[in-house]
Amino acid sequence: MANELDEMTGPVNQEGRDVNVIEKQIPVKIGVGSVIFEFFLWFPFILPGLIFLFMKISARNYLRALQQKIQHNASQIDNYLEQRVQVLQNVVGIVEKAVELDKDVMKTVAGLRGGAGPNEENRNELAGALDSAMGSIRVAFEAYPDLKAHRALADALQQNSYLQREITAAREVYNDTVLRWNQDIFAWPTKMIVAARAGYTTRIPFTASREVKEQARSKFF
Repeated sequence: MANELDEMTGPVNQEGRDVNVIEKQIPVKIGVGSVIFEFFLWFPFILPGLIFLFMKISARNYLRALQQKIQHNASQIDNYLEQRVQVLQNVVGIVEKAVELDKDVMKTVAGLRGGAGPNEENRNELAGALDSAMGSIRVAFEAYPDLKAHRALADALQQNSYLQREITAAREVYNDTVLRWNQDIFAWPTKMIVAARAGYTTRIPFTASREVKEQARSKFF
């Protein structure tokens, strides 16, 4: 019997296909079948119902703990983003004394100085602004030999690269936890019943902005 999906002989799209994360949260719902299932656990014997009750309590505690883990993972991303903001401000302070930076870079820095820290609403936007600003600074760094000799600037750019890697790793951890949540809340019967009655929905994983995707497609060298 042939493979249902054969990457050697199956049809392919020569033009390629772009993919996007669907910005939609799906609520957990249970039907009459789940209600009947629980009813027959209690009648005619009580013991199965009691066992299932303890299973639901355990599932509820598990899902609550998983929610806290998701929040912790998101907080880690925000922590690294905030550190990148500090690095950017330090770098601009050094570079602007030697060269005239792009106005957009200065506008970004001014906004970061007076704005709120990273949060659920602005996390992706802030990351994109940081990437764009640091990219402009790197161009200036390469164009001016005197800047390359500046040890503090070189250290700051190296720290920025380190933080970028940490953010990528933290996003992967966040997405893994979100995936586990999205799978677990639909695990019937126990977790799904608990999730439905608690009003839980799926969570949306990290999404790259359109600007970041366009930059990734551009030529680097």
